[in-house]
Amino acid sequence: MKQGIYTILSQRNIAKNTYEMILSGDTSAFTRPGQFLNIQLDGFFLRRPISVCDYTDQTITILYKTVGHGTEAMSKLAKGAKLDILTGLGNGFDVSKCKGTPLLIGGGAGVPPMFLLAKRFLETGVKPIVILGFNTADEVFYEDEFRASGAQVHIATADGSHGEKGFVTDVMKHVSYDYFYTCGPMPMFRAIEKIASTDGEYSFEERMGCGFGACMGCSCKVLTGGYKRICKDGPVLERKEILWTQA
Repeated sequence: MKQGIYTILSQRNIAKNTYEMILSGDTSAFTRPGQFLNIQLDGFFLRRPISVCDYTDQTITILYKTVGHGTEAMSKLAKGAKLDILTGLGNGFDVSKCKGTPLLIGGGAGVPPMFLLAKRFLETGVKPIVILGFNTADEVFYEDEFRASGAQVHIATADGSHGEKGFVTDVMKHVSYDYFYTCGPMPMFRAIEKIASTDGEYSFEERMGCGFGACMGCSCKVLTGGYKRICKDGPVLERKEILWTQA
């Protein structure tokens, strides 16, 4: 983990209540896709934990939804604004676990970390299958970026207004894969768990509160005994260690 001051290079609205922010600063603390950062906002006591969509040697890209006063305030920040940010948080996804075709499943606000994960696989010559799920067409974002990366992309919307009608699990039934990685809401996770045919990894970032392990609100009971704090021991957990009756 590193703390630093980062400068907003750009910010734009990319879908309904969804924004892309690009920041400049030190990115050396990041080692895996699926990690997150924690942003301090003026006037708010708790930092905002947000997953990383992409990063280079000097820039970080985050995508976020405005779901409360904090993210609403973030969406109003202009180019050149400075932010106090903790970087390199969380364990991230383990690409070495997949020995064949990876399946990446992102739902809504869980889509961003799938982009960097797809890039990491593509850099090694592995073409991932990507399924992105949204409620309606006006909530779809980063479809063009995923397609441009070279990944095999499927879009599902609950109302059928864009891509395939239905949920990510409807698409899952028609693709072949050897290991899966997913990030999104808990109802989606429970649906995936019912039909997934391989081992995989779940990112529980939706459950994070403070992002520091202090509030204990994101604790998840695991099969090995005890609890894991999503923000400190996760956000990524392996399928085989999750006790779903307590998740």
